[in-house]
Amino acid sequence: MNPYLHFHGIKHFFGKRKVLDIPDFSILGGEFLGVMGPNGAGKSTFLKIASFLEAPAEGTISYKGEAVPDNGAPLDLRRKFSIALQQPLLLDTTVMQNIAVGLKLRKVPRAEIWRRAEMWMDRFQISHLARKNARFLSGGEAQRVSLARAMIIEPEILFLDEPFSALDFPTKIKLMEDFREIFAGSGTTAMFVSHDLMEVKLLTGRLAIMVNGEIKQSGPTLDVLAEPNEAAADFLQVWKRYSV
Repeated sequence: MNPYLHFHGIKHFFGKRKVLDIPDFSILGGEFLGVMGPNGAGKSTFLKIASFLEAPAEGTISYKGEAVPDNGAPLDLRRKFSIALQQPLLLDTTVMQNIAVGLKLRKVPRAEIWRRAEMWMDRFQISHLARKNARFLSGGEAQRVSLARAMIIEPEILFLDEPFSALDFPTKIKLMEDFREIFAGSGTTAMFVSHDLMEVKLLTGRLAIMVNGEIKQSGPTLDVLAEPNEAAADFLQVWKRYSV
C-alpha cells in the first residue's frame, strides 16, 4: 500500500504545552488505521491535523507524494475527505436531506444525488427514515445517518472520531458490524480514533498507540495488542484492568 498522507516533523502546542510530536508517520491507501490512547493523548488533535481541519504548529504533510501548502489544503483536496464525529451534528431537516448535503455542496446533478442517497440509506438500513426529521432520531439512527452522509461522497479518506462511543452496547455492536461490512466493499481509506479496545479489534487492520502526543507503537492491530512495547503495554494494561 502506498502512503496517502505522510506526516514529517509534526508538532502542535496548546499555549506552551506540546500536545503532538510525530516525527514520521503515514496513513496508507486502503487501510483502516486505528489510533488509540488515553484521554489527552493527542488523538483528536492528530485527526484534526490529518483532515486539515487544523494546521500544525510545525512540520509538513504530503498527500500522495505532493506537499500540502503551509497556508492550508486547497478546497479540492479537502473535499476528498469526510469525517464522522461522536456527536452526529445533523441538520434540522429530513434524513435524506442530511445525507445528500455533501453532494449538493459539490454540485452533483440532482438525479445522481437522490440515486446515491437512496443507495446509502439502503446500505445503512435507514431507508424507512428518509422523510423523518433528524431531530427525532435515536442515537443509533442518528449515527447511521452521519456515517451515510460521510460515505456518500465516496471519500478517499474517511476520518472517524469516536463515532460509536456514545451508543449503548447492543446498538454499538450492531452498527459496527454493519459498518465493517459496508466499509469492506468501499475501497476507502480510514483513520479511526478510539479509546476502546473492542472497537479497534473489530474494525482496524493497523493500530497506532498514542501517549502524551507521541505514537509509541504502530503495526498490525493484533500484533500490537499481542506484543506491545513497554510504552504501549502500560496503557493497554490499564485499559484491560478497568474495562468490562
